[in-house]
Amino acid sequence: MTSEAPTVPEPSPFDPPTEEHRWLRLAEQTAAEFAPRAAHYDDIAELPMENLERLHALGLDAAWLPREYGGEGLSYRSFGTALTAIARACPSTACIWLMHVGAAQALVSLGAPESARFFADQLIAGKRFANALSEPTSGNMFLVPLQSADPVPGGYRLEGAKRFVSGSEVADHLLVNTLVDGVPSFFGVDRDETMRMIPIWDTMGLRASRSQLIAFEGTLLPESRRCSPPSPADSSLIAAGLPFLSIGVAEAAFAALAEHARGRVIPSAGTPLSELPWVRFAAADAQVELRAARLLAQETMWLADHGSSRAMFVALEAKLKANEVANQIAALGVRVGGASGYLRTSPIQRHFRDAQAGALMAYSTEVCRDAIGTAVLHR
Repeated sequence: MTSEAPTVPEPSPFDPPTEEHRWLRLAEQTAAEFAPRAAHYDDIAELPMENLERLHALGLDAAWLPREYGGEGLSYRSFGTALTAIARACPSTACIWLMHVGAAQALVSLGAPESARFFADQLIAGKRFANALSEPTSGNMFLVPLQSADPVPGGYRLEGAKRFVSGSEVADHLLVNTLVDGVPSFFGVDRDETMRMIPIWDTMGLRASRSQLIAFEGTLLPESRRCSPPSPADSSLIAAGLPFLSIGVAEAAFAALAEHARGRVIPSAGTPLSELPWVRFAAADAQVELRAARLLAQETMWLADHGSSRAMFVALEAKLKANEVANQIAALGVRVGGASGYLRTSPIQRHFRDAQAGALMAYSTEVCRDAIGTAVLHR
């Protein structure tokens, strides 16, 4: 029996298609550029625009568009892998990018042909998108809006607010939902003077995502930009991608605690922390939990690639698992890091702060548990 993993693992059905690997190498290489800047952006809590512009310049924004709209038609599986690499390096960049690409994907996949073409061209041209769905009064139920829009010539008029809109300050277009005749409806909306930014963002983690509150003061939601209701086979890139945001944070936290454990020598013993049994046992548990979270998230993407109606339910399971694992590993990092890991100069404390965000993002872990528990008990 050997403790070493195989040098070349057998292919998994959840692996991204081989022909898309060049895009994944590009994402990994680009993410490596972001890592040295992550602490700086966290400290100043400003949008990492140079990172976002770099992703666009390399074609990674538009690569996920269908080929008929000018993209590469890359798989959900590849998106999850790319998002993990970016989140591992700079989770704020990953959060904004997920919402940006995800909002654009929804507007293209669910929009009328003319509207879909417009938004695809805007994404390719470098325009910014944001996801404006969560309401101050609706809690985590971002797909069940409480605010209604009133009919007016050409569409509907919205008076209300949306919160936690990542990257909103630079967004050119927004994905917005509201009730129309009592039915949740989605629209693509151009940024205009009827939208007012309310700067409330001062958070513990993901500080550079700047997920602000937007007030809509008589904003027109054009009928021509109204999206079709998603079918059971339609997968949301945002919902499917959220677990990978936490997985990237968990991987970064694990790497930081492992580096500290290997390099920190116990004075009384003359051996590194990594030689302590409790550290090895905890690291083993963390590795297995992280692998389980990653596999569940990858299954979500595989189901999405195959148009399965189960994809979005499994995404709830994957998000719950990934959020919990990120918190567990980040907390372990603080235990292993001790007082030195608690200092602002240590990446351990930053990973701990970032790890908390995933469980709070819709759907929160409590909402995920309620939905999953209800489903499995009432089959």
